[in-house]
Amino acid sequence: MKEIELTAGKQDETIETIYFGGGTPSLLSKTELNEILDKVNAFFIVSTDAEITLEANPDDISAASLNLWKLAGINRLSIGIQSFFQKDLEWMNRAHDANQAEESIELARDAGFTNFSIDLIFGAPGLSDSNWEKNVMHVIAKKVPHISCYALTAEPKTALQKMIEKKKTPGIDADQQARQYLLLMQWLEEAGYEHYEISNFALPGLQSRHNSSYWQGKPYFGFGPSAHSYKHYTRSWNINNNMAYIKSLEKNIIPAEKEILTPVQQLNEYIMTRLRLNTGLDISFISEKFGTDAAAKLFDAAAKHTASGKMITDRRRLYLTREGKLFADGITADLFFGKL
Repeated sequence: MKEIELTAGKQDETIETIYFGGGTPSLLSKTELNEILDKVNAFFIVSTDAEITLEANPDDISAASLNLWKLAGINRLSIGIQSFFQKDLEWMNRAHDANQAEESIELARDAGFTNFSIDLIFGAPGLSDSNWEKNVMHVIAKKVPHISCYALTAEPKTALQKMIEKKKTPGIDADQQARQYLLLMQWLEEAGYEHYEISNFALPGLQSRHNSSYWQGKPYFGFGPSAHSYKHYTRSWNINNNMAYIKSLEKNIIPAEKEILTPVQQLNEYIMTRLRLNTGLDISFISEKFGTDAAAKLFDAAAKHTASGKMITDRRRLYLTREGKLFADGITADLFFGKL
């Protein structure tokens, strides 16, 4: 909390959202949550309708914990369900079981949480299209307000990657992931969900305000080891060593490194973040901020993607099509500028 005090004296923005995560913030006691929120309110101007989200796993959710979080001021949950099938959860080595995954939604609603999100994983070895459909249709039937869906990845040096290398589990099937992502988009959009960001779907009016601020380039403050902050094209990040972090704050020094983005980096970051959104790239903004030549070059670079059906344009904006979202990373990299 010392970092909050040291940061606040230099800021004048109104805080619109507060997010407890990653890690396991659901382990915080009501007293600890209250102390953090009280500190934020004491040193920042916090909007009266601020979205305050807590990440929680189904095994941490009970009537008692939900009541505690509500009393502390939490008004939105992000629940890491991943799957409603026991086999999938065991394979992913999740701490919760299928019953807890199911119950977490009902418990949240019973506690009065009308705004919450769940995470689902697709493209995992052994996840059939049929079971993926059952997962998604279950969420639709329950009218879950917000859904974040991610393709399973095998990061270097992880247990999963080592198991794949040793042939103890099948590798990632790119065709399966693409197929299940296309099915996901179709099912959720037909059910009335807005696909407002590559991995995120929401019922009308229930987009994640916090995560949306990242993709819209708004400033944000991150507190704690490894936390990142962003403001006025300056990005900073705290050291990830807990003891070094604490010792630095004891000396009234925020243990962070920072970089100021160059105009080229600013443009590339704009392309990267806005292309993830259903609102796409605003060509007039690029023209005004980075020059008409930059806007023209971007259109030229995008031409082959519009010709292939992966992007569309109305001459004012550029968007990814449903198929284009399968290739979002590659298209984004192809549109990046080396210089202005």
